[in-house]
This record gives sequence, structure tokens and C-alpha cells, in this order.
Amino acid sequence: MTMEAADHGPFSPTNDQANASVSTIGRIGLRGLRSGLKGFKIFIACIALGVAVIASVGALADALSAGFARQGRAILGGDMTFARMHVRATGDELAALERLGAVSETVTLRTMARRLDGGDQALIELKGADNSYPLVGAVEIEPASAGASPSFAEAIAGGGAVADKMLLERLGLKVGDKFRIGEAEIEVKAILKSEPDGVADRLTYGPRVFLSQNELEKTGLIKPGTLVKWRYAIKSPDGAPSGKADFKAQRDSIQKALPESGFTSLDRHDPSPQMTRTLERLRQFLILIGLASLLVGGVGVANAVTTFIDKRIKVIATLRSVGASGFEIMGIFFVQVLVVAALGVAIGLMAGVAVPLIIDHFYGEALPIRAEFSVSALSLTVAAAYGLLIAMIFALWPLGRAEHVKASVLFRDSIQPITGWPRASVLGLIALMIAALLAIAVLGSEPKSLALYIALGLAVMLIVFAALGRLVTMAARRLPRFRRPEVGLAVRNLGAPDGLTNSVVLSLGTGLSLLVAVALAHASLVNELKGRLPERSPDYFLLEVPKTEFGALSAQVQQLAPGSQLTQAPMLRGRLVKLKNQAVEDIKAPPEAQWVLNGDRGLTYTNEVPEGSKVVAGTWWPADYAGPALVSFEADLAKKLGLVIGDTITVNVLGRNVDATIANLREVKWESLAINFVMVFSPNTLQASPHNLLATIRLPKGTAAATEIALVRELGKTFPSVSAIRVRDAIDQFNKIFEKIMTAVRVAGSVTLAAGALVLAGALATAQRRRIVEAVILKTLGATRRQILTAHAIEYALLAAIAAVVATGLGAIAAWLAVSKLMDITFTFSWGTVAAILGLAAALIALFGGFGTWAILRAPPVPYLRSE
Repeated sequence: MTMEAADHGPFSPTNDQANASVSTIGRIGLRGLRSGLKGFKIFIACIALGVAVIASVGALADALSAGFARQGRAILGGDMTFARMHVRATGDELAALERLGAVSETVTLRTMARRLDGGDQALIELKGADNSYPLVGAVEIEPASAGASPSFAEAIAGGGAVADKMLLERLGLKVGDKFRIGEAEIEVKAILKSEPDGVADRLTYGPRVFLSQNELEKTGLIKPGTLVKWRYAIKSPDGAPSGKADFKAQRDSIQKALPESGFTSLDRHDPSPQMTRTLERLRQFLILIGLASLLVGGVGVANAVTTFIDKRIKVIATLRSVGASGFEIMGIFFVQVLVVAALGVAIGLMAGVAVPLIIDHFYGEALPIRAEFSVSALSLTVAAAYGLLIAMIFALWPLGRAEHVKASVLFRDSIQPITGWPRASVLGLIALMIAALLAIAVLGSEPKSLALYIALGLAVMLIVFAALGRLVTMAARRLPRFRRPEVGLAVRNLGAPDGLTNSVVLSLGTGLSLLVAVALAHASLVNELKGRLPERSPDYFLLEVPKTEFGALSAQVQQLAPGSQLTQAPMLRGRLVKLKNQAVEDIKAPPEAQWVLNGDRGLTYTNEVPEGSKVVAGTWWPADYAGPALVSFEADLAKKLGLVIGDTITVNVLGRNVDATIANLREVKWESLAINFVMVFSPNTLQASPHNLLATIRLPKGTAAATEIALVRELGKTFPSVSAIRVRDAIDQFNKIFEKIMTAVRVAGSVTLAAGALVLAGALATAQRRRIVEAVILKTLGATRRQILTAHAIEYALLAAIAAVVATGLGAIAAWLAVSKLMDITFTFSWGTVAAILGLAAALIALFGGFGTWAILRAPPVPYLRSE
């Protein structure tokens, strides 16, 4: 290069500007990308994967939210609903509701459907509808309502039933057959396909059966004390205000006009708060998983940028020689990295937006509502911000160190890796971006502590494995020379400054740690569920047992299955309306305790501490207590809600508010499956209220299946209002749901390992040229392919073993903290889980390492020898 070129170059001090302008830096940076994106493919893939997860979660949540917003009226069956347990609306209450618009009344309860011959029975969700139902939407039935087939209104108006197909299969019935509900014989007139307000209804435990309200009265099931839910859907007049605030004002007006009514209300803007909360929690969890995969992928970003800078040291030195400052050089490469990061983010956003469409196409019918495709600018912005921040955080370190390259590098035959720390301003920018990343994660999570814990855990993992990589490298350098050349070569590669050790240990170890944590937490939960179930749990729960008939029922059980144990407790439903004289609507409870304040809760009363409970604070009331109302509250929930002994709560029961003082707190062993409740009242509070009993039956050991079947059948014939739920069936159903949830969690966790695999592939690809040159020289000196392959296998096996062992320990610690401190259950270490993780580590290393070694062994030696 001539002095003229140096004097008149773009960074020459004789230029009008002492430093290159931003536009010049940008132009030179973009020119550098003309040769393509070679070396940046893993960078792009790592960013795209994490952004795709976050964007797809956000897009799916947006689609479901849009579905709720647009279908809310049909989901709810109206614009608003008011509901309560036990008590039908009075004339005055109904008149107040009718002032808001057209009203449709429905009533739901659980009961048993039985064959007329008594051969079989099944638990059902019974729904009685009036002539106005449904106000919005339509009940779809089979056969279709065309031709001679009856419509839904005609089917139930004629005294018939519209039943779920599952019930007909369970009882062996078909359209036209009759079955028994309570004291009435009902004919199946049609098969139910869907109901418009099914999502907004309470959780169902059996197939749905529709009757008219007139026919429901004939069953004899609606009587004082029965657990029934009365629900009133309201359709606002045409042209009435329909904003969220308008509906809230109307709902509040009913609460003020009827303060003792105990109604719970919803409107079409949030027709199913429980489902909304569930979807929101799922969204937050999956976004954190996406963030974890981005953080792991950030290692790949750092590796790619480091390699990119190392390959351009001569270019940097040339720029130095023509007067470019370190800041300007960093700016040029920053532009290139920013463009590549933006490309990765764009690919991730496009993939993420496509996911809801794919899910809707293949699984749309299985979703609780029909998702409506909608792209939220906020969701996409959050995903893009995550991707760009992670890319810049991990890229700025190697970019900042590029300033240390001197012009004298041009006159050296060998180039050493860049070392040293970036300048203070770069470190400050990295810290600022980390703070922004953490702020976005925390603000988007509930509870806030969850994001902090996960961020802290990920930071610890990254630090531990970065330190471990350095430690392994240093230890390998200090080991004595091995006599076997394959082992010696493997150990030398472990200690090489530009080797694979740091990248492999960091990427593989972090991904495996997260998988170990998830897998061990799952194993602990499964062990807890299995181990804490009582050796002799009840065999059946009996619902809706009339108080006056319990003695006769007990006698029949003893006659049919001698030695059976029966327990019973009064059963009512009520809604918490105040805690310490504060309305529950105004209370910001922790998410894990919010459910107690939403909807109706089971209530009971007793003179004795219930089985499976232990008083941990305060004292139990005496057997002859007759003073002001007292209540015993579950201790853990009381702590979360800030309740202590002496505080007052208000519960609406049977349409009237009951104030009670907390007399004691109980620790409840829910896993005992004994009859227990969050709130247990002193008998003088509720015993005068109409109610039925909840009972359990514990059959003698070794009871024959035929005896058990006969017992349930005869109880159904004698006590038609009593519903029997087999406990083992309920547990099995819960286990199926739990296993599906944990499978989804493991699949989500594997996304992080996929990011680690990408980083691993990138690390191996980066080292491939050096490995090929090394292999060519070794083969020239007489080494065989087997020896080279063995050396690489030993190196990869050592790396996999080191990463997997430390990942097992770190993952176990994370799982122990989550399980014992957050979930408050016993931690279980599963060797089977650990073996599976070790196997996975070995498989990943063997897969990527095998492909890399195969490419190395197949490389022709001549071109590489000539280049040297």
C-alpha cells in the first residue's frame, strides 16, 4: 500500500472529517456482507430459534385472545352472566336482571344416569334449559335439525334429552332409547355435538345431558341442599353500550342493588377468567423457555462473532494502517453483526407467526375456542427485542476486543487470538442491555420473582460452565504426556487455546442442565403423587346424600359389603365476598392463592378436627359452642392471603352473607383423600341451612369386583339422587392430564437443548478447518484413519462426560431448589433420569462429532498442504 493511498483513504486525517461519519461506517460495513453470510449460519439459526419460540407463543396467545374477544358473546351465551350456587333467583332479583336485557335461565348439577335395567350407570353433567336458551349461538345436535329431525328446542320441549355421544356409548344406548335420571325416565331425542357456552361453564366431570327445566323438575333432583348452579345469561338490547367499562358498570350496579345475592358475574370481554389465566401462565412459561434457548444460543453468537473477527484480523490491521480508530473499526463490524442479527430475528418472527396457523389447521378443533389469527405488534416487538438484545449482548464482547488489533499484525507470519477486555464504554453498554433484557422478562412475568429466579439460574449456569471450560483447558495443558498417541492428541486438543472445550462445555452443559432440572422435578412430582397417596384411600365418593337417608344408606352398604367404612360431612357451596372487611374484587392475591377468591368454594361444619387436618395455630371450638360464628382456615392459604387468627371473613351462602372470625389455622394433608375443606365452620353457623352430605366408602381389602359393581348398582336403585365417583378413576384421569402437561414441559425444555445442539454444531464447524489441517499433517506423518478417529472419539467422550456430570449436579441443585423451596415437596433423585441425560449427551456428541470427523477424514490432503 502506497503512502498516497494512505493519505487519501477514507480514514485519512487530511479528510474534512477527522473520523468517519456514521454513513461511511454503515456503507463499508454493508460492503463487507457482499461475499455472503458464510460463518453466520449458526448465528442466524440460534437467534431465529429463540425468537420463533417467543413469537409463536405470543402469536398463539394473541390468536386465542382475539378468539375470546370476538366469540365472547357466543362463549358466554350472552353479553353478561350472573350465577350462584344452591338458590334460584327470586322475583325481585330476576326483575333487576331483566332490566339489563333479555334473560335466559339454566341450571346445572352433577348426577347419575342409569340404564332402566340397572345394568350400568355413569356420572353426568345435567343442564336444564328454559325456552329462551341459548340467547346467542346455537346448540348443535345429531341428527341435524333439518327435515324430520327435531331441533334442539323441539327435542327438549317434548320431554326428551339431548345427550353427549359418550354417554350413549358408555351405557349402550341409541337415539330413541330411554334411561333414568333421578326419579324420571327420559328418552334420548338427539345427540349433542356442541353447546355455545360450554367453555364458560364450570369444569365438567362427565358427559353433558340437556333437559328442559320442566323435565328436570320431574327428576326430583332439585331440592333444598342440592349442589346446583343457577345461571342467568343476559343479552343487552340492540344499540346498548357494549364497551368493557359499560358492562362492568352494569355488573357493579347489580352487586350494589343486590348486595346479599352472592352472584358471580362475567361479561363477554373475558368470558372465562380461569382459562384466560391458564393461557397467560402458559404464555409466560413458554416465553421464558424461549428466552433460555436464546441465552444458550447466545454462546453460538459469541463463537460466530469471535471466529468472524479472528478471520478478519488482517483486514482490521489494514484499516488501522490507514488511520481508522478502534471505535470506527468496531462500528463497521457492528453494522455487519446487526444486519445478520436482524435477519435471524426476521426469520424467527416469520416462523413464529406461522405456528398458530399450523396449529389451527391441524389441531383447531381440539382447542377450547376457535383461534382467530391476529398479529399483535406488541408480541412481535417483544420477541424482536429479546432476539436483538441477546445477539448484541453476546456479540459486543468479541467486537469490543477487536479494538486491540494493531497495524503491526500485517508484518507477522502468525496471528494469535485476540485477548483482553473491551473498553469501559462497551462494558457499560453490555450491562445496560442486560438490564433491559431482565426488565422486559420481569415485567412480562407473573409472579415477577419467577423471571428473576430463572434469569439468576441461567446466569449461574453460564458462569459455571464458562469457568468449567477454562478449568478443563488449563488442566489439560498441565497433564503429563501420554504414551498412547491417540490419548495424547485428545488431551492436547482439550488444552488448545482455539479448541472446542469452552464452546462444547458451555453449550452442551447449559442445555443439559435445564433438561436435568425439568426431568428431576418431574420425577419428584410423580414420586410425591404416588408416595403420598394413602395406602387405604377411599374407594368411592358419594355426592348429594340426603341427611335423612344417610343411616339407611350406611346400613345397605354394610349389608352388601360387610366391614366397609363410611365417613360423611355436610356439604355446602359459598363464595368469599370479603376478607377483613375488604371486598375480594379489590384484593391483589398471589397467583397461587387467587383461585380461593374466584367463584364458589366447598364449605362444611363440624365439632371435631377433620381427618387429615392438624391445628397449627389457635384452638378448636368446644363441642357445645354456641357463640358468634367461627371458622377454621387452611394455614398455607391463610398465609398467602395475609389472614391471621382473629380476622373476619364474609361468605355468601344460600344468598345471604355470613360473617365469621378465624378461630384457628389447619395444616391439611390433601393427599390423604379424606374429606377436607379450605374453610370449616363451627356447627352453629351453618347447620340450620338446607344441605346434603358428602360421604366416602372404604371397602374391605380384597373386595371382589362383582361385589363392588353390585354395591354401586343397588345404591343407585335405592338412592337415585346419590352420585358415586370411583376414586381410582379420578386419580387415573388426573395422572393422564398430569403426564400430558409434563410431556409438554419436557418438549418445551428440549428447545433449549436444540439451541445447545446448534451451538455445538457451530463450534465443531468452526474448528473443522484446523482439524482438517491437523489430520492431513498426521496422515502425512503416518497416522491411520483409525488413530485419528480414536483420538477425536476420546476427546468428544471426555467433553461429553465432563459436561454431563456437572450438568447433572447443577440441574439437580436447580430441581431441588424449585421442588423443595417453591413447590414445598420432597425432592427425589432419579438415576434413570440421569442415565437418560448422559445418554443424550453422548448421542449429541457422537452425532455432531461423527459427522465432523468423517468430513475431516475424507478431506483431500494436497490443497491444504499447498495452502500452508
